[in-house]
Order: sequence, then structure tokens, then C-alpha cells
Amino acid sequence: MENQGENPEGSAESFAQILQRLKGHYDITSDSEISRRTGIPVSTVNAWTNGNRIPGRKSIEKLSAVFPAFTVEELSAAAGRRAPGPLGPDREARLIGLIRDLTADQQDVVEIQLKALGDANRRS
Repeated sequence: MENQGENPEGSAESFAQILQRLKGHYDITSDSEISRRTGIPVSTVNAWTNGNRIPGRKSIEKLSAVFPAFTVEELSAAAGRRAPGPLGPDREARLIGLIRDLTADQQDVVEIQLKALGDANRRS
């Protein structure tokens, strides 16, 4: 998790603001209720509510799963993060097939590149 700061993805809404909207939509009156429903520590939810931190990808996915009126894309934008692309079974099979055709050394390079891309997305 990181400090709130600016929203590089251009969202007009901060993560703290979207949480307030989520609470209103689901008639939630406390951070502890979000914590109870998601399993995310109340101190973490409170830090988001106060604009001190923003959630990581897994927390965003968990929030969207529990509160489906708020999409991963919407929550990610408010957190200043890029939403992960869809990875259905067909795409996953195609990507794994491509990787299987590479040498062990080439697979190592691709793994390093993918990790670097994922790290960059988590920081942005």
C-alpha cells in the first residue's frame, strides 16, 4: 500500500471519496463494517478513509467482489492504479502455450519482464 497522493489515472475522485460513496450506496456507517465484510483490517480501511493510504490490487479486487456496484476499474482509477486486464481461460491458455515454446533461458527473461511490468503497475 502507498500514500494517497495524486490520481495518475485521471480519476476525479480520490479513494477516500469513493469509499464514502460506497458506504452511502451500501448503507454502511463504519469502517469496521467494511472490514467485517471483506476481512481487511479495520486499521487499513480507516487509513483509506482518511486518505492516508491506498489499497493494493488484491484489496481492490476484494472490495469489488464484496461490493459489486464498484468495479475493479473504478476502484483502481480512484486509487491511481491501472486495473489488471481480463485473463480468461482462453487467453491464459494462449499465453502459457507461447511460453512453453520458449527455451528455459527465454522463459526466464519473459518471467523477469512480466514481473517488472507488474511491479510498475503496482507503483503507478
